[in-house]
Amino acid sequence: MATIGNALRGATLAITRSRTAPRVVTSSATRYFSANPHVVVDKFVSSPPPTPSSANAEALRHPNDVHDRNANYSDEDSRSMAGVTASVRHNWTKEEIAELYSLPFHELMYRASTVHRMYWDPAEVQQCTLLSIKTGGCTEDCSYCSQSTRHKTFVKPTPTMKVQEVLEAAKRAKDAGSTRFCMGAAWRELGNKKNAFNHILDMVKGVNGMGMEVCCTLGMLNAEQARQLKEAGLTAYNHNLDTSPEHYPKVITTRTYEDRLETIANVRDAGISVCCGGILGLGEKDTDRVGLLHVLATLPEHPESVPINALVAVEGTPLGDADADDETESDGIADVDAFDMARMIATARIVMPRTMVRLSAGRLSFSDAEQFLMFQAGANSIFNGDKLLTTDNPAFDADTSLFQKLGFVGKPAHAGPRVAPTEVTGEVEITQALVLAFLASVLPLVAARTAAARPIKRGDRREGHCCLTAEHAGVDGTVKADAPERSAIATQAYFMVVFCDELDGME
Repeated sequence: MATIGNALRGATLAITRSRTAPRVVTSSATRYFSANPHVVVDKFVSSPPPTPSSANAEALRHPNDVHDRNANYSDEDSRSMAGVTASVRHNWTKEEIAELYSLPFHELMYRASTVHRMYWDPAEVQQCTLLSIKTGGCTEDCSYCSQSTRHKTFVKPTPTMKVQEVLEAAKRAKDAGSTRFCMGAAWRELGNKKNAFNHILDMVKGVNGMGMEVCCTLGMLNAEQARQLKEAGLTAYNHNLDTSPEHYPKVITTRTYEDRLETIANVRDAGISVCCGGILGLGEKDTDRVGLLHVLATLPEHPESVPINALVAVEGTPLGDADADDETESDGIADVDAFDMARMIATARIVMPRTMVRLSAGRLSFSDAEQFLMFQAGANSIFNGDKLLTTDNPAFDADTSLFQKLGFVGKPAHAGPRVAPTEVTGEVEITQALVLAFLASVLPLVAARTAAARPIKRGDRREGHCCLTAEHAGVDGTVKADAPERSAIATQAYFMVVFCDELDGME
């Protein structure tokens, strides 16, 4: 209790020097604690353990389940390193995200790269493989999609793949180094496709039995379907929001934004990890990119992974034809460069520090150096394999070469991500919410004891107020003429000191 009392005195000192309202207690206390590490009780720097040998290095991992992982840090308020502070928040405003997104590129990259190193091992990158198990024939009107029946593209509808065909493809992906296998079907929703759904459940069980993580993207799901997929062993479910709520109606009209959010909620409630991101190059503005990040960052739980895609314009789709028309102003359609991708990834990394950010469609158009820029911005997951549904992607061999060139290692299947090396070595300072919460609980007590507090003026009698220090009290109980006048907030600070003294006497 004496230690807590000392910490509260730190908060009191910060309050006494402040001219603002008493609500600044917690933020002032945090600033004071940062400047006075010897009285800090809500921050710690882990003691550097012995350097792990290669034999036990793999033991330094978080739980694989994202919910268990987050639970381990439920009492964590923030992390700080190299002048950058980050925290997992769900109350971001659009203005705050826009301010980050609009930072000078060099500053945004520095902050994002630092945040990435505070929460992740930057050398570990997850490798996922995406297979289209049902191509074409979708009734949606997504203006970017080659699989819609409403667009005349090179894609021809095919029946759902057989279970054994899918398992063979999964084995090839595993042999090539992939640890998460994702299966996509061109459907608006599962609906009443009972026979097809049973086959998919068998696929999920089979891929899971190979020791791989399993992801699906099958359109809209209801709660019961999500529950069955979870029981079959599904690791994650992808359902992208694509863009901001404001721009969305310009891209899709056959499914509402609320429909997508409802599926995401069903997946989350079933205990399945949510994979949800968007596409750049849909004719959106920067405000729409900020708007998408705002929706993702204010969900009840941040997605386990956020794929960031660059539109691959396909001839025959509305957006593809607009991009190909030299006489039409593209207005941002498919006009996405490496800096756009890096800026989006970096902002996502800062506002969702514990989320995997996946470099997804469009990667084939970027050089190795440009992809490295995106990894530096905070991307730590990729799709590999030569196809992403219907668009081209770097081959397995190309990604293996890239990983060797950049010094990356793949994340194993069914293993949590590595603990950040900066956390292991004690380079990152972690602030726990425990004492900040304690301060908040103390404030009502202080307020109750100072409800009648008013500014102290010379000549006031000491009873009922306080001049903070005994030396300013006259023999008759009045405040001495040389005593500094104190505001009501300073009077409240006095009662905090009294409260601290009382804590010192407690066990």
